Amino acid sequence: MEIVMCAVVALFYAASIYLMLSRHMIRILLGVSIFGNAVNLTIFTAGRLTEAAPPVLSALTDAEPANPLPQALILTAIVISFSIFAFLLVLGMRAYQTLGTDDVHRMRTAEANSPMPPPMGY
Repeated sequence: MEIVMCAVVALFYAASIYLMLSRHMIRILLGVSIFGNAVNLTIFTAGRLTEAAPPVLSALTDAEPANPLPQALILTAIVISFSIFAFLLVLGMRAYQTLGTDDVHRMRTAEANSPMPPPMGY
């Protein structure tokens, strides 16, 4: 089971890096979201995958309990990554409304050219 999860995690990392290297803002945002999911799956896989083992000690079973710490970390990371994605999505939408493009290279040309050079010393 761990081999399958490692392959899925590797696929998520590859897809997210591919999307984050794009020129378009929406692809970058999707890449960041997939990257967060890949990190969550990495933590989950590192926390040892067990079948039918309770996350806490129980007197009813002789099975070794699963580690509850990775599960708690993943729940916290899901909330944080969703809030960051929502913020970045609103930021991207606002940049598109203001600049009229989602191409990051064209967004650079929106910077104003200063007639005076910046100060060279203080």
